[in-house]
This record gives sequence, C-alpha cells and structure tokens, in this order.
Amino acid sequence: MGTTMLPHDACLAELISFLRTSPTAFHAAASAAALLRESGFVQLDEQASWGRLPAGNYFVLRNESSLIGFTWNGGGAFRLIGAHTDSPSLRLKPNPLRKEQGCLLLGVEIYGGALLRPWFDRELSLAGRVAWQDKNGSLRSALLDVQRPVAVIPSLAIHLNREANKQQDINSQTELVPLAGLIGEAATDFQHLLREQLRSQQPDAEPAGLIDHELFFYDATPPALAGLHQEFIVSARLDNLVSCFAAVQALRLADAQDNCLIILNDHEEVGSVSAAGAKGPLLRDVLERLLPETEARQAALRKSFFISADNAHAVHPNYAAKHDPQHLPQLGKGPVIKFNANQRYATTAASAAKFRQLCTKADVPVQEFVSRSDMGCGSTIGPLTAAELGVETVDVGIPSLAMHSIRETAASVDCWHLCRVLRTFFQP
Repeated sequence: MGTTMLPHDACLAELISFLRTSPTAFHAAASAAALLRESGFVQLDEQASWGRLPAGNYFVLRNESSLIGFTWNGGGAFRLIGAHTDSPSLRLKPNPLRKEQGCLLLGVEIYGGALLRPWFDRELSLAGRVAWQDKNGSLRSALLDVQRPVAVIPSLAIHLNREANKQQDINSQTELVPLAGLIGEAATDFQHLLREQLRSQQPDAEPAGLIDHELFFYDATPPALAGLHQEFIVSARLDNLVSCFAAVQALRLADAQDNCLIILNDHEEVGSVSAAGAKGPLLRDVLERLLPETEARQAALRKSFFISADNAHAVHPNYAAKHDPQHLPQLGKGPVIKFNANQRYATTAASAAKFRQLCTKADVPVQEFVSRSDMGCGSTIGPLTAAELGVETVDVGIPSLAMHSIRETAASVDCWHLCRVLRTFFQP
C-alpha cells in the first residue's frame, strides 16, 4: 500500500497479463482478487458476521464474478471507483452438442450486445465456471479455462454467397454455431468432455459427475501491441477490463485518509439486473455492514464521490460522421468524460469539474463525449449506482475503437493515463 506506481511499460505488461488471465467475468474477478491478495488484502466471507472491522484492507466476492475491494479507516467519506467484469460473448447452451453432416457443433446464446461478424473464422477457446458433485455427493464449483482453440465459426465461402460483402443479418440460431470437431474422431458426450477438462485442471478433485456450467467462448488469440510504434493495444474485452485493472491498481497503491473502495460488477452488458449486478444490492450490502447506522451512512455518502469507469467511443477515422462534430475523442488524448441529457450517463457539471481537476493534478489530458442528437446512447453502472446510493457520480472511460467486437483497439498510453488519474483519486 502506498508504493510507487509502475512506469508505463511495466504497467502495460501487467495489463496484458490481466487480460490474458481474464477470459470471463469469473476469471476477471479471480485475477483482481489475486492482485489484491498480493498486496495484503484480506477476503471477507459474506456468510459470516463481520462485526466491527478494524482498519485495514479487505475484499469480498459475490457469485465469483463481482468484487468489492476497500481500504477501511472506520468512517467518513468514501472515494469510489466502479467498473464491470463482463463483456459481450457467446455463452454455451445447457445442452449444446449438435451433430450435422459429420460435424460436432456447439449451440450458443449471444451474451450482451456483441458485434457478431468478427466472431467468424476465429480460433475460439472456452472458459467459465462449472458446478459439479464430488464422490461424496457434495456440490462444488470451479473455474475452467481450456486455454487452447477448441472451435471455429466458419464463414460461408463467397462462391456460395455473392452478397457476402454487403450488409446482411446473421441468424444466431443457424449461422452462429461453433464447429468443434468431427464425429468419430473423439467422444461425443459433452459432459464427458467437460469432466475430462475439469480433471486436467483439478487433478485432486476426481469429480463423480458434472452438474451444470456457465461457459463462454473467447478469442484464443492473445492481446497484442500494434501500430508502427506499438502505440495500440488490441485485445478482447478491453471494454471493460482496462477499467477493472486500473481500479485494482489504484486500490493496491491507495494511501488516503478517506475510505477507498472499488466495485467491479458483473452483468452490466445485459442490464445489471442480478444479485451481482449494479442494480442488485451488493454495494449497498457492504456499505450497510461497514456503516450500519443509517444517518451516519447517508452523511458519509453525501460527502463521497464515485467514478464510473467504462470505455468510451473514440472517433473512428473512417467513420467520423458518426460523432457529434464538437465532441471527437481521439485515441491517445486521455480519458473521456461522458455526458448525456437523459441520464444515460450520471455526469453533472460539478462531477465533471472534479474529474478535470483530478486529471490536471495527475498531468493527464481529458476529453468529452456526447452522442449525436439523432443517435441513441449506451449506458453504464454510473446512473444505477448514483440512483441507488445518491452519491455524486461522473462517467468516464478510455477512448476505444470496435467496442463490443471480439477484438477491440485502444491507445496504450490511454490505459496508462487512466491508471494515473485513478491512482491520483486514491492519493489526494
């Protein structure tokens, strides 16, 4: 706690490692927890009584996919940072195995607002959580990551579809179906395949039977630096693992008199309505345990400030007309403050001004984004958290391209910029 922040190259290397070890929301929460443990944070059990926590550094997991970490000094205002652990993906159906024309196919559901076309012709791996029954009949769960390509979604050859290069709808039931093998080449019992994979990663478990799974396909190609001078980072799940990483690093280095807290919610990409999502009670539950007296808690929240960090749309050089001409966030020019008149973002004039001051203090440039008036606008956990707690909130994020694609692009320096400004927030 309170140590010096990593220089740009070392920070970027740690970010790439975090991206590689976080193929799903479950793994992202586990990666964040591992970094906090390394810095001396103690995990709390939600099923146990916490009593009056002594001053210290703690974290809690819910659903193994959402995390709250905090430094606790016994009362007073909070400095809060929020992000989300999930990203659009393809989730395996409960009974996914299909057999067509001598091939083994795996049925999927679309999770979140995924950009679908880039999923074709990619080497796909599989990761997530499995629940299983051990030989004593006890139910257990474990994270699973195959860590190698196991499927591909082949495109239809242009010779068979001369309209392929024109905009076309994708039928997610019939066209977006990963090809996983050939009939006769391997076992075709999917439960057997998962049991074998689980045994390979948990050799001491010897599971008697697999019960259920929450598994997602992901791009097996690792994150990479690109550009003539490696100025870009290209990876899956930049939205919103860059913000998660920056929040965790800020908390690891926090040394402030105020209480510092990060919340990394799951299920943002599907509306946040869950026990672990931003519309659920996770953050409120933790705050009520820390400050059980209602008036004291409300007074503390009125003095608190929440930074909702979620990627923003950089202006695309090939599609600049998709942006408002007075608001063109550029790659490499610093984090973006996000505004919306209809409260899709929770930014106010006062909260924007406070974030600008932070950027000045951190020597970080800052930009603005507002959607074109004739286009819709996305949202974040910011308005949900502000409405739930009444805490002053600003919505920000690094500018990025190809948001919700299987591969997204950002400027590596902007990842560094975000780490610096969040670090400054926790070091007033």
